[in-house]
Amino acid sequence: MDHFPPHEDARAFRDALGSFATGVTVVTCDGAEAPIGITANSFASVSLDPPLILWSPAKASRRFAAFRDAGHFAIHVLGHDQRGIADGFTRSQSAFDGLDWHRDPRGVPLIDGCLARFVCETEAVHDAGDHVIVVGLVRAAARRDGAPLVFHAGRFGAFSETG
Repeated sequence: MDHFPPHEDARAFRDALGSFATGVTVVTCDGAEAPIGITANSFASVSLDPPLILWSPAKASRRFAAFRDAGHFAIHVLGHDQRGIADGFTRSQSAFDGLDWHRDPRGVPLIDGCLARFVCETEAVHDAGDHVIVVGLVRAAARRDGAPLVFHAGRFGAFSETG
């Protein structure tokens, strides 16, 4: 195992973080002119009672201010067959074109057909280096059966069980 000071070798630190496989989500909110979405793997559960989740948008993102200031947002957990959705929202905030989606009563864009969805009210936003941590109070949740889309070492993949 290679040891390194993370503050001196950002690439090695990023590669080490990439060793942790994560699920893939798309976070959406209502924008000033149009719905906004972004692909994120910085999603985690925080609490069951009350139901809280978190995610962490990068301050350098062009979409950062919209998510930091959003009072409501949705997190969509993608299935293994939804890589195209992840790719679309990685490149463009207007990747809603061609998707099945609708707005909830608060205007939050909801993508249909995802593995799971959490509709949230922003509970807190905490400064955290070059990101912020957005904590959401989950107001509604939905799920379907299926295999998740996974992100590991900078690549998308699929979950496989080991014996």
